Amino acid sequence: MIKFIKAIAILFIASLSVPLVFAAPNDQKAKSSKSEIKIIYDAFGKQSAYQKDWGYAAIIEIGGKRILFDTGNNGETFKHNAKVANADLSKIDFVVLSHRHSDHMAGLNKVLEANPKVKIYAPREGFGIYGSSLPSSFYRKDAELPNEYRYYDGSPPETMKFGSAWEKANFQVIDQTTEIAPGIWAIAQVSDAPGTKEMKELSLAVDTPNGLVILVGCSHPGIENIVQAAAKINPKIHLVAGGFHLVTAPDETIANVAIALRDKWKVNYIAPGHCTGEPTFNALRKTFGDHYVYAGLGAVIKLEANGVIEGVSMKTMLFQTDDLGLYRQLAAESHDAIHNHFAYGHHEH
Repeated sequence: MIKFIKAIAILFIASLSVPLVFAAPNDQKAKSSKSEIKIIYDAFGKQSAYQKDWGYAAIIEIGGKRILFDTGNNGETFKHNAKVANADLSKIDFVVLSHRHSDHMAGLNKVLEANPKVKIYAPREGFGIYGSSLPSSFYRKDAELPNEYRYYDGSPPETMKFGSAWEKANFQVIDQTTEIAPGIWAIAQVSDAPGTKEMKELSLAVDTPNGLVILVGCSHPGIENIVQAAAKINPKIHLVAGGFHLVTAPDETIANVAIALRDKWKVNYIAPGHCTGEPTFNALRKTFGDHYVYAGLGAVIKLEANGVIEGVSMKTMLFQTDDLGLYRQLAAESHDAIHNHFAYGHHEH
C-alpha cells in the first residue's frame, strides 16, 4: 500500500512539470480573462531560460483575443522563447507583422508549422514579400509588337497577382488604418526616413476603457507620427510599447521625443524595447518616472481594469552589466545592416 501511494505521488509531481502550453484547454472564458502583453523576443532582459537576440516579438492577450505581434530574428530562437513563455502558437487568433525587416518576421515559418491557416496582417507593398497585386494597366502596351514579344501574348489579366515568400500563408495586406477586430486597429504608416524611405509599417492599437494601448515594431515612420495617427481613434493614449527607432538618435532628439510623448501626446505609460536604444531607455525612465514600465525579454505587462499598468519598473530592475554587453555586441555585429535599418531623420521637426 505504501509503495502504491508513493507511485501515485510521483506521478502527481511529474504531472506538475508538464509545460502549460500542452496542458491548457482552449477555454474562451479563461482566455478572455487575461489582459497583458508578454515580450518573447528582444536583446535585453533578466537572466532566464529565454534566449536573447536582436529582434522583436510580443503576444498581447486582450478582449478575448490572443495576438502575436512580430516573430523575431531567428526561427529556432523564436520557437524556443515561445515554449519558455508557454505560448501555444496553435491558439493564436491572428498575427500582425509590422514590416518586412527580417528581425521582425524570421519566426513566421514556426508559427505556420503550428497554425497553418492563421490570418496574418501585413503592410501592403508593391511586389511585396507578403504578396500583392496590381492592375495590368500599370505598364505601357505596344500593339505593334508580335504577340510573342508581348506580356501575356498581349492579353494580360485585369489584375496581376504577385506571390509571397510564404505561398500558402493566409495574408491580409493592409495599406490604410483598419479595424481588424472589434476595438483592435492596425495603424498603417509609411516611413520617410533615409534608408527606409517608402517602407510600409503596421502598428497595433487596442481601444480600452482606459485609452489606447499601442504596440509598435520599429517605428520607422516616427513614433510621434504613429501616436498622432492612433490618436484619431482615441486621443487618450494609455500605453505605448515596443521599438521606438531611436537607437542611433542624438541626445537632443531623444529628449525632445521623450518630452513630446509625455507632454504633447499625454502618454500615460511607456514600455519601450528593441530598437529604442539604451540612451533612450534612460531618458524615458527619467521623463516618465513611475510610469515607465520595464519591457525586457520575458517581461509581462499587466493591463489592469483600474488603469494601473503592472510590470517590473525600471526603477527596481536596471540593466545588468552582461545585459548591456550583449545588447551592444548584437548591435556591433550587425553594424552595416543596422546603419541602414536605423537610418534616422524622421523625428526632427
